[in-house]
Amino acid sequence: MQSYLKALRAPFLTGSQIPVVIGVCYAALEGYFIFIPFIITLIGVAGLHLGANILNDYYDARGSDPVNVRLTPFSGGSRVIQNGKVRPAAMLAMSMFFFLIGLAAGIWLIFNGRPLVLLLGILGFGAGWSYSSPPLQLMATGWGEVVIFFAFGPLITLGAYYVMAGNLNLNAFWLGIPQGFLITCVIWINQFPDYQADMEAGKKNLVVRLGPALARYLYCLIMVMSYFSVILLVSLGGIHYLIMLSFISFPLTLKAMKITWKEYLLFERLIPAQALTIQTLLGHGLLLSSGLLLAGLLQ
Repeated sequence: MQSYLKALRAPFLTGSQIPVVIGVCYAALEGYFIFIPFIITLIGVAGLHLGANILNDYYDARGSDPVNVRLTPFSGGSRVIQNGKVRPAAMLAMSMFFFLIGLAAGIWLIFNGRPLVLLLGILGFGAGWSYSSPPLQLMATGWGEVVIFFAFGPLITLGAYYVMAGNLNLNAFWLGIPQGFLITCVIWINQFPDYQADMEAGKKNLVVRLGPALARYLYCLIMVMSYFSVILLVSLGGIHYLIMLSFISFPLTLKAMKITWKEYLLFERLIPAQALTIQTLLGHGLLLSSGLLLAGLLQ
């Protein structure tokens, strides 16, 4: 059972659950909140995310993971297939099971007055499937990071808002951009330790294509963009200035960037930066959500 739980890589669920919270908080700011659909949305998005996680492990076990010796707690996969703890067929079955949970949640929402969940769900499933699975395997083409940006950022915040309000809102889409940048950074920094194995396996993600020395520049730029985009949301999007509470998390970002800039070639020393990137995603998202809730209380 411990091996099956490890295969889920559940701590990474923050990458999909926080955008749901942001979208729901923005809907609450505008006077829309329904508890049961909120919980169903969390479950459905988690199902799609876990299904995609396991599917990624399944295909990486045939690709870069067998030759990857630079393992960290955040990269290199769960290793349950390589260590003989879970059979590949069982991993594939687990992936399908969680995708079915996502499907069931989507069907419930559709039959409770949210028909556009069908389209949003197809886009989410398509992103998770095409990221790892042939023939596309976007994770190996340099397009995976772009798909992750939209799938774990604007798509989820827009979808969560729609479930609450019953209509689409452009600001709900824009509100997902900071989280889109941060989840991209989580993927990005995890590619540094995997660089050698990915290169040998022909997995040409952006860190492999650019090389670690140049990729660290873009990592820092994307991290900064997660905060600059908040300023744009306030100044151009007209969203309440209290979302700038997210800047309280900036010291975590600064520390992560400093470590990455200096230690990008030494994967053991990069582990704290990997942890800080995930902490930034969590802190930034919760603080931004808190700003939306406070704005609602002040109305």
